[in-house]
Amino acid sequence: MAESKPLVLDVDGTFLRTDMLYETFWAGLGRDPWAVLRLTVRHLRQPAILKEKLAQKVDLRMDLLPLNAEVAEMAGRARAEGREVILASASPRRQVQDLARQHDLSARVFATAHGHNLKGAAKAEALVETFGERGFHYAGNEAVDRAVWDRADGAVLVGRHDATAAALQGAGHPVTTLAGGWRWRDLRRALRPHQWVKNTLLLLPMIAAHDFTLTTLFLVLAGMVAFSAAASSIYIVNDLLDLEADRLHSTKCRRPFATGRVPIRIGMATCAGLATVALGIGAALGGAFLAVVVAYMAISLAYSLKLKRMRWVDIFTLAALYTIRVVAGAAASRVDVSIYMLIFIFPVFISLGCVKRMTELALASDDAPLPGRGYGRRDRGDLLNMSGLGIVGALVIFALYAVSDQGHALYPTTWILWLALVPIAIWLIRMVALGFYGKQDYDPIVFALRDRIGIGILLIILSLMFWAAGLWAQWFG
Repeated sequence: MAESKPLVLDVDGTFLRTDMLYETFWAGLGRDPWAVLRLTVRHLRQPAILKEKLAQKVDLRMDLLPLNAEVAEMAGRARAEGREVILASASPRRQVQDLARQHDLSARVFATAHGHNLKGAAKAEALVETFGERGFHYAGNEAVDRAVWDRADGAVLVGRHDATAAALQGAGHPVTTLAGGWRWRDLRRALRPHQWVKNTLLLLPMIAAHDFTLTTLFLVLAGMVAFSAAASSIYIVNDLLDLEADRLHSTKCRRPFATGRVPIRIGMATCAGLATVALGIGAALGGAFLAVVVAYMAISLAYSLKLKRMRWVDIFTLAALYTIRVVAGAAASRVDVSIYMLIFIFPVFISLGCVKRMTELALASDDAPLPGRGYGRRDRGDLLNMSGLGIVGALVIFALYAVSDQGHALYPTTWILWLALVPIAIWLIRMVALGFYGKQDYDPIVFALRDRIGIGILLIILSLMFWAAGLWAQWFG
C-alpha cells in the first residue's frame, strides 16, 4: 500500500526553513573568518568537498535550526502511521544524521559523503536503488528536485511550483503542495528601516555651521541614503553572523533570518546590492565622502565579526560608528566640522553605547552573559559609571567650546550656550536612567528620536543654540 511507503524529506528549504551550507558558512565566518574564506575560495567549484570541509569546522546547533512547521507536522503524522521518515539531503552526512537524531527521525539517511554531492539526479538514483521505482514519497522545494519527484510515488512540493505540480499530476503522481518561499515585507524587516533615523546625525555639521541652503541639504540627504544602504547591508551581515545568538535571545529570535522567513542566500544577494548602492552614491558625492563610507563599512564589518564580542571595545566602536556619521555629514555637504563638535559627541556616544548594553542587561531573563556579548548583569554598575564619565566629559568639552574663539564666532551670546548645558545634562542623565532600568528599546538613538519628552528637551537645546547664534533675530527680526 502507498501508505506504507517511506516518506523522504529534503532538508534545506523543506524540512528546515534554512540551508545548512549557508548556516555553516556564516557560523564559521563568525568564529574563524580567514580560514572559512580560504576554504570557500579553494573549493568553490567543488561543492561536495566544500560542504564537508565547512562541516568539519563548525558544529551547528540542530535544536536551534528553524523547521518548516507544515513539513514537520506531516512527518509527525507519517510516524504516527508507522511509516519511516527519512532525511535525504545534499548536506554532509554527519550534519544530516545529527538533525535526524535531534528530531527522532529514521537513523537511515541519504546525504553528501566522500566528495559525492547527493543532489537532483544523484539523489533520485540513490533512493530508487534502495526503495525501487516509485517506492517512496518525496518532499522537496527546488526545481532540481524534479528528478526525484518523477521517480517517487507521492510528490510533496514546498513552495510555488504550479507547472511542475500539473506535470506530475498528469504523469499519475499524487501531489501535495505546502507553503514555502519568502515575502518582501520580511526582507524589508531585515533591512531595519527604522534604524535609518540614526542617519539624521549627518545633519549636525550643517546645523552647527548654520548652512541651510538647498544645495547643502540635497547633498546631506544623498549622503543619508548612502549611509542607510550601507547600514542595512551591515545589518544583514550582522544578522547572518548572529544566527545562533539571535535564536537564543528573547526578542531577536523573531528576526527574519533567525526564523528562516527569509533565505540566507536572498540576504546575501540583498547585502551585495545595498553595498553597491552605498559605494556608488559615495563615489558620486566625492572622494572624501566615499572614504568615510568605506571606513564605516569596514569598521562595522570588524564590529560584526569580532569587536562586538570584546568588552568595552564594543562600546568605543559603537561610539566611533555614531561619530563617523557626523564626519560623513561634513564630507557630503563640504561643511567644515568643528573639532570641538567631534570631541563633544564622542563621549556622548560612549554614554549611549553603555545605555544600549544596560538596556539589554536590564531586559535579560537571567544572570548569564548576553549571547554573543561579553557582559552579564554584574556589569551594570561598571556600565553606569562609564556612562557617567561620558556625560561629565561631554559637558566639560561643551563648556570649553562656549568660551573658545570658534564658539564666539558662531555663538556670540555665550551665556545662552552656558544655559544650554542644563537641558543637555538633563537629556543625557534621563537617557542613562531609562537604559539602566530597561525602559527603552535596544538602540538608544532610535529610542531618542521616538521619545516625545526627549525630543522636547532636544528642541529646547536647539532653540537655545539658535538664540545664542542670533538666528532667531536674523530670521524673525
